[in-house]
Amino acid sequence: MMLRAARRIFPPEELRYIYKSIDIIGDIAIIKVARRHEAYAQQLAEALLEELKGRVKVVYRQAAPTKGYERVKILEWLAGERRSITIYREHGCSFKVDVEKVFFSPRLQYERLRIARLVKKEAPLKGGEVVVNMFSGVGTFSIIIAKHAPKVVVYSIDASPHAYNLMVENIKLNGVEGRVIPILGDAAKVVKEKLMKAADRVLMPLPELALKYLDYAVEAIRGRGWIHYYDHCEGRRREDSIELAKKKVSEKLSNLGVDFRIVEGRVVRSVGRCLYQVVLDVEVLKTCK
Repeated sequence: MMLRAARRIFPPEELRYIYKSIDIIGDIAIIKVARRHEAYAQQLAEALLEELKGRVKVVYRQAAPTKGYERVKILEWLAGERRSITIYREHGCSFKVDVEKVFFSPRLQYERLRIARLVKKEAPLKGGEVVVNMFSGVGTFSIIIAKHAPKVVVYSIDASPHAYNLMVENIKLNGVEGRVIPILGDAAKVVKEKLMKAADRVLMPLPELALKYLDYAVEAIRGRGWIHYYDHCEGRRREDSIELAKKKVSEKLSNLGVDFRIVEGRVVRSVGRCLYQVVLDVEVLKTCK
């Protein structure tokens, strides 16, 4: 979608680098421009606005890598309206997002639907599953799950006040009040105080903290259930990154005395040179307690 705009500015041999460097969230575009091309960023943003007139109304440049556990992007406004809030739509749901204050990636849309389809709409003897989302952001995974499986209850936790406040709005926006329960706080503390042995399924979509918090995910499982573990792993090949994630998780769960099996491992996306975001679907068969 960005190719025609980029062609006016960059030589053909550079286009493949530019074409991969755009995310569109609602009507906001976020572009990544290599350092050698920064002088052309404004021109590129204006060309993009013209090419996608009506669809894109704001263009930002990602000025630095995401920072901290909240993964907030450092953005520079380039063109269009001066705002950072938009409405993003995915899988029949709508999400209010502030791109300057919270992490959000449209590149996870397949993964969000994949997880929603794994959640059992009718769990034996209990109605729908109980899901704990330990790092929920603005509520995308949680709300899509609730829309897909109306009897499911999702405890949706995030430590960022900005993400939490947007999640509360998004729960109302999508009509899932009472089924997606927003909780502001550190996931480890929340599990310890409120959600021990409460879940059939735990989501851990924060690669920076997943391994550190894996023991709390186990404590949230009520005897038997599922953990969806996300990590950033290096590898010369995609398969190498999956094997590294399996090794890390296997070692930690074994040390915790957990009986488990890793049913699925896949690369969600590339996040850098020889660096991949990996997800493991782990079935917990029996915890140590």
